[in-house]
Amino acid sequence: MNVIYNSPNYHVVEYPGHGFEVIAKHAAKGTYLSGPAAVKFKEYLTQAAAEDASIETVDEYLGGYDDLMLQPAIYH
Repeated sequence: MNVIYNSPNYHVVEYPGHGFEVIAKHAAKGTYLSGPAAVKFKEYLTQAAAEDASIETVDEYLGGYDDLMLQPAIYH
């Protein structure tokens, strides 16, 4: 497990096997991406990092996943 993105609004964790957990902090909910969705997600994050994208730009992209965030986020 590796935290790859952390902003005031979102938290993204990468898991072995190309899975990602995306958490919307404001809603305290998240979703898990795997398979083709995870591949597309990783491509975007790699491109955003290469372009030194702003937090606002990345957060806007992550906002597109808000409707999928149905699982309550439990912090340990």
